Amino acid sequence: MELSKDIEMMSAGRLKVQVFAGGELVPPLQTFDAVSQGVVEMGHGSAYYWAGKVPAAQFMSAVPFGMTAKGVNAWFYSGGGLELWRELYEPFNLIPFPAGNSGVQMGGWFNKKIESVADLKGLKMRIPGLGGKVLAKAGGTAELLAGAEIYTALERGRIDATEWVGPFHDQRLGLHRIADYYYYPGWHEPGTALELIVNRQAWESLPPDLQKIIDIATRSINQWMLSKFEALNIQALRELKEKHQVEVLAFPPDVIAELKRLTLETLAEEAAKDASFQKVYKAYQHFQKGHAAWNKVADDAYSSAIGNK
Repeated sequence: MELSKDIEMMSAGRLKVQVFAGGELVPPLQTFDAVSQGVVEMGHGSAYYWAGKVPAAQFMSAVPFGMTAKGVNAWFYSGGGLELWRELYEPFNLIPFPAGNSGVQMGGWFNKKIESVADLKGLKMRIPGLGGKVLAKAGGTAELLAGAEIYTALERGRIDATEWVGPFHDQRLGLHRIADYYYYPGWHEPGTALELIVNRQAWESLPPDLQKIIDIATRSINQWMLSKFEALNIQALRELKEKHQVEVLAFPPDVIAELKRLTLETLAEEAAKDASFQKVYKAYQHFQKGHAAWNKVADDAYSSAIGNK
């Protein structure tokens, strides 16, 4: 809603965006096709949902053990990531824009403790994208469910665990009422980007000033959403722990180490199957390596110096 309000205000009412919730016009996981085919002019979602059509699009959403929002945004806006993204979507008649980021997510809700890698075997978990492929390699089963389906699936035992977003959104969904353990960190989604996709013909029908307004509005909402997530999660995590007595646990180091190993294996396999995936992976990997070297003497060093490890 904030994005549509900004666009209407900045355009002095010349461009109005009518917002529909998932399922009102098209099913939640069919936004990509609807915008591509011109059924609607715009859509909002996250690129890993279209992995079946554009495997490399997952780099424009969330990469297990990848970059946080700070690095992702640097890559998009100043490191060539957005150009690659638009190249990927061009055959589908779409123009993408970064339009939100969740920040580092939580690891998920589980109805049994995860004390070793063996506990992942046979686990049915709602987890999308590359994270789901990694879980499958660890012996689990990944389920792709829309947000509205998650609570019922976990409550009825269709799944054993789920990830959603972070404390604020997880609390609103009521997941603390039907799961015993809340794990961190969100190894699978360290900085999940959301997207605005625009039908190319609709975009090209706009004059340059309205195109620029959409561009600026998405940049604004990208920062606004990340800031909102960060602020709301502070209070929500406190409430989950103190009011609802949720047991918040860290994944054991050996589990994290194995998931990281399986992630590298998964990425290499996916790259071997798809030339576009390989191209984007190399670009992402190169930027991530440089960003990590900078962070080592910047954010990481600062957090270590003041004791915020």
